[in-house]
Amino acid sequence: MVLNLRLPSTVEFDIETQIISINAFNANETEQHLHKKSVNIIASGPSIARVDFAALQDTPTIFVNGSISLTEQHHFTDIAGYVISDAQFINHQPEILKRHYTGQPLYATLAVFEAMARTHPDIMRTYHYAMRVLYPVDRPWGVKSNKLFFSKLMLKKKFLNKKKPLSYFINHPYFIVEDSHKFAHIGVSLNITYGFVEAGTVAYVAAQLAFSRHAATIHLYGIDLLNSDQPRFYEHKNNSAPSTLNTVISDRIVPSFNLLSKVYKEHGVCVINHSPISKALFENL
Repeated sequence: MVLNLRLPSTVEFDIETQIISINAFNANETEQHLHKKSVNIIASGPSIARVDFAALQDTPTIFVNGSISLTEQHHFTDIAGYVISDAQFINHQPEILKRHYTGQPLYATLAVFEAMARTHPDIMRTYHYAMRVLYPVDRPWGVKSNKLFFSKLMLKKKFLNKKKPLSYFINHPYFIVEDSHKFAHIGVSLNITYGFVEAGTVAYVAAQLAFSRHAATIHLYGIDLLNSDQPRFYEHKNNSAPSTLNTVISDRIVPSFNLLSKVYKEHGVCVINHSPISKALFENL
């Protein structure tokens, strides 16, 4: 049985009395197809400082959160996407979008777009055509910010604010959910048109996006994990945002990436972790 998730295909935002429409991600859109190319996903770990980006600049690249700032230093010729899943990044690092976002394909949750509607209305108005909504499958609204104003977002589906257990999707053909994990259910999406599965890090969302867009190989950079107490490469000690990675590394992130790598390899897509910091943590990457 295929569960009908009824996710809205278009969402409207009221931005200073102007209605802006943003489409949901749909893997069937021609422009979303990566044509079996290898894809780099650039995260924000300190090990990014050691990466030779000259060798990567012509490969399709997906940035997450603050890693978009690398476009100021390096000439990436094929920016395949920019992913933000947590609205708190927008509220803590508003200058990053102002300085570095210039209409690259942006994939984000409803909560992120609602935060952007308040903090970056001009960006929303100018580049909404390049933006796509991503829905977390178990809580379609996404990670909420304490400062969100729900009245601005015009939604007809009240269920978007309701969280479902991941076990609800065990029989869905586009999700692989593992119930044998000792802490909680973990899972991975085969097509995030129907939603993505969270694992405590935006890089996990980006990997599911790359697979859904038909990448041939997924290369991960800057997923360090073990040095999450250090500032991200684009931060310094005085402006670093709090990290919750330490609390979810062994419980969610590592087993989730192991599952993702195993499942995607079974579908012909290899996932490779290039971080020297976290390499020993994973079984399948």
